[in-house]
Amino acid sequence: MLRFDNVTLMQGSFALKADFEIETGDHVAVIGPSGAGKSTLISAVAGFLAPTTGKIFWQGQDLASLGPGARPMSILFQDNNLFPHLSVAQNVGLGLRPDLRLSKEESARVAEALEQVGLEAKAESKPAELSGGQMARVAIARMVLRARPLMLLDEPFSALGPALKREMLQLVSDVANDTGATLLMITHDPEDARRIAQKTVLVAGGNALPPMDTQDALDDPPAELAAYLGV
Repeated sequence: MLRFDNVTLMQGSFALKADFEIETGDHVAVIGPSGAGKSTLISAVAGFLAPTTGKIFWQGQDLASLGPGARPMSILFQDNNLFPHLSVAQNVGLGLRPDLRLSKEESARVAEALEQVGLEAKAESKPAELSGGQMARVAIARMVLRARPLMLLDEPFSALGPALKREMLQLVSDVANDTGATLLMITHDPEDARRIAQKTVLVAGGNALPPMDTQDALDDPPAELAAYLGV
């Protein structure tokens, strides 16, 4: 379980409050207006921003003592965070060893992850040689190898066309289902939430509201969500 216990997050004069729980294995969309604090919320889970008040717990452990690299999570950013001078296989291998000194077994695992996302033929290619969808698949393959129980997505597929975005979202959802991971996905598109998230957290007005059932919330939105959706 991921728990925000009376958390306040501050960035300059901006404050965001969160006090709720997310069940292990849930797929949760984080939606709300631009600048409302969606990335702030994810950053706090990832360890890039410390709460001013309150605590964030994962499976009962206070995450405050853990730096970003030690936290039980993987994160996909909008730019996929690929290193242009490394091959596809090397970018994926970073999920296992930052020094890329991979054993034969670890190299085999990299190959398996690339096969899982359909990029086995691109192992020696550089990111500049890939399409946007292929770069997203590299980042997903690295996430597969990390096998962390928390998966955080900060709109990594927003630049992709509708069909390709649906394909990437389904791939991430399948990975989360296969591993039992808890998924938090920032999106501006309610249809993304409807497609793969059982629960939705609305961030608006300085508050991250407790998770709502996605289908019910979008079909009959409460006032705060209706204002965001413009319905």
